[in-house]
Amino acid sequence: MIGAVLAGGRSKRFGGNKLLYRIDGKPLILHTIERLESANEIDEVVIVASPENAEKLKTFGYQVLVDELLVGPIGGIFTTLYLGDSFVVAGDMPTLVPEFIDYIVREFKKSEKVTCVPRWSNGYIEPLHAAYSKDFQKVLEKQISYGEYKIRNAIEKVSARYLPIEMLPIEWRESFFNVNRKDDLEKLGILEPLV
Repeated sequence: MIGAVLAGGRSKRFGGNKLLYRIDGKPLILHTIERLESANEIDEVVIVASPENAEKLKTFGYQVLVDELLVGPIGGIFTTLYLGDSFVVAGDMPTLVPEFIDYIVREFKKSEKVTCVPRWSNGYIEPLHAAYSKDFQKVLEKQISYGEYKIRNAIEKVSARYLPIEMLPIEWRESFFNVNRKDDLEKLGILEPLV
């Protein structure tokens, strides 16, 4: 299973390229990648970048796919599926839980569904912490061609395996945490990150 890290955002709320922001001496995106690589079910990690981020991210030594569509996360997911089935996360998720990733990937393989997505009891889903089949790319392609860029809409069109989050270990929920603003770094216990 490919582990795909989406790195195409513009980081407007953060005020600068947050993925390259140094925390404990290394860029935020490397914290995410290291957690993803720690999952037993992930065979290879790739970065899906915007054209403007691609060259900088290649310096980390991972394969970088360029998302030329620039239509948000749906374009990044579409791009990674050229390589095959993928577990997709955002690059700003430094507290990923490898055991949770392994659980999702195993459930995805067992279910033989097109996607396996964690879902809260209120119906909210976590599409950037989910597994997708290469076959899902056709659905995305059609939706993108219509100018419809919400990944949730594409997921609702297929037979998905939903994982009820409230039924899973509570400590796994930290896996969903993402950094949007500098204030979010305080939640990580990092009051004075290295810049």
